[in-house]
Amino acid sequence: MDKLNSKAALREKMLAVLKAIPPAQRQSDSEKICARLEQQEFFKTARAILFFAPLPEEANLWPLLPKALAAGKMAALPCFDAENQRYTPRRVSDLHVEILPGRFGIREPAPACLEIPPDDLDLVLVPGVAFDRHGRRLGRGKGFYDRLLQNTRVIKCAVAFDEQMVEAIPAEAHDVRMDFVVTPTQCLEPVS
Repeated sequence: MDKLNSKAALREKMLAVLKAIPPAQRQSDSEKICARLEQQEFFKTARAILFFAPLPEEANLWPLLPKALAAGKMAALPCFDAENQRYTPRRVSDLHVEILPGRFGIREPAPACLEIPPDDLDLVLVPGVAFDRHGRRLGRGKGFYDRLLQNTRVIKCAVAFDEQMVEAIPAEAHDVRMDFVVTPTQCLEPVS
């Protein structure tokens, strides 16, 4: 089976695993991920962080956004650029006014929010469908995060439930590796 087909099969399997996590466990595990992230030196020292608005089955980091803003950090969220078919980071400072429903039903910054070059970020928190111990990530298959993170020096931290960790993910040349993977039970620094 080629890499594309094996990725598609793994994605389908892992999406079913994610949907099967009970909502109470998803909430509890999200709180543990937030707490574990806050303990990490790379999070504490980050001055500019790209968060993400979670889909219903993803880890919910949203409670960290107001905390980061209150601590004086610059917070950004991905905003879909339909013309270029890619996400761009946009700075947010007022979560009640600047957040709108965006493309794919995901909350996004309003168009008036300032675009931030990816290299001006210190940390990008990255969702996904599955991850492995080598920092490889399986996304939803559109390559949006790979394009966003290509050729950047920013720290890339995957955020996942323990159920999303797998033995191995087939990698392609364009796939961007994560520098860290944070789950409810561990902060993993991938091995090469």
